[in-house]
Amino acid sequence: MKQSISMGWKEAMLFETTLYGHKIILDADEAVGGKDKGPRPKALLLVSLAGCTAMDVISILGKMRVQPEAFRVETDGELTEEHPKYYHKMHLRYVFKGKDLPMDKLEKAVSLSQERYCGVSAMLSKAATITHEIVIES
Repeated sequence: MKQSISMGWKEAMLFETTLYGHKIILDADEAVGGKDKGPRPKALLLVSLAGCTAMDVISILGKMRVQPEAFRVETDGELTEEHPKYYHKMHLRYVFKGKDLPMDKLEKAVSLSQERYCGVSAMLSKAATITHEIVIES
């Protein structure tokens, strides 16, 4: 399957695309010529990683009949010092809230996402170390 997008230049460092009918604007920091009107491209990699694995985990837990009260994925990325700067380390924190959340099922859902289903994680893990932890908030 092939997927294509077109990214159009608007002004300065501002670019725009439409993906599945949703407009996405990217921009740079003012220090490098942008106007801070949108997120930076590299940071969107972290968003994509978090979103991909979060959707997997919620879907898998639903099949296991585990329903957290709340759930979020926090992602940290560590950039290299030299150019081209890229995330060489990424850490995912799967934060669950709820009562009677079985840790074995949470671990299984996270492992399945990381090892089998999350295409973003599979792709990024070829260039970076990806680690994770599970946190249960009361």
